[in-house]
Amino acid sequence: GLGYITGAGSANLTGDWRWALRITPIMGLVGLILMVFLCPNPPRGAAETHGDGVTGHSSYMEDVKYLLKNKSYVWSSLGVTALAFLTGALAFWLPTFLARAHITQGLRPPCTGDTCNSTDSYIFGAVTVATGILGGALGTTLSRHLRDKFSHADPLICAVGMLGSVPCLFITIFVASSSIPATYVFIFFGELLLSLNWAVLADILLYVVVPTRRATAEALQITVGHLLGDAGSPYLLGVISDAIRSSNPKTHEWNFWSLMYSLLLCPFVGILGGVFFLITTMYITEDRKAVQRLVDEDLHPQQRPTPDSSMELSDKRTM
Repeated sequence: GLGYITGAGSANLTGDWRWALRITPIMGLVGLILMVFLCPNPPRGAAETHGDGVTGHSSYMEDVKYLLKNKSYVWSSLGVTALAFLTGALAFWLPTFLARAHITQGLRPPCTGDTCNSTDSYIFGAVTVATGILGGALGTTLSRHLRDKFSHADPLICAVGMLGSVPCLFITIFVASSSIPATYVFIFFGELLLSLNWAVLADILLYVVVPTRRATAEALQITVGHLLGDAGSPYLLGVISDAIRSSNPKTHEWNFWSLMYSLLLCPFVGILGGVFFLITTMYITEDRKAVQRLVDEDLHPQQRPTPDSSMELSDKRTM
């Protein structure tokens, strides 16, 4: 959200959109410095073992095999990928969509230069900041209150967030041609529902994967989520929009309608992501218990068997 505001502001001040790409990397440098000097590096599993950490070493391929057997991790990672696809496409194209909606309604003249009206980027950035904070806080609060009552509450919250955003996205796409204020209202609620997931998803990964394999799990989930999600979704929607626009490329109205039709892919991806999280609810309780048993036994080595993973431990005890 702040990236939109910073990027649009620097482009307006300098008169060149390229400065948005020159200024924003400084934020990454600031983040790196803060991480090096302010973020401690606790032992793996310190949260579960009162700071002592856990022991155990495994190869990368052993970690990957373990993760592929962990159904909660696999299905939630597919949900993360759908969420990344959706948010990446919306973040990239919604300001452009809103700008074209203004032109279609006759509220703003067409952009002809390198720098265009950045009002939509400012507003969209502010909405994203607000919904990110509110949605993250709301998702965490719901998780804390419901997790003790329902062991599968976390993926259920994620499913509700994804599926609940779908009607908001449909309304956003179709109401933009007639009412910009109403469009922003439904963008707000759609982003709010999507933002329920972020903190909860991080928590899910932590308690369905054993501590010694969490780093691999996090890296693999991030890689797959970005590779199949937001790395390609803006390009895919652009290709679809260009293909539709090619039939009538000379009108500003058709520029708007072609992008509108391509954005219809987003609600269907939202439905798919919601289904992935619903499937996760079927496995998360047992997978979490398996991890907790392994952590408890790591604290008491004299009672610990030698399973290779939580999945194997669960299979042996079932037999």
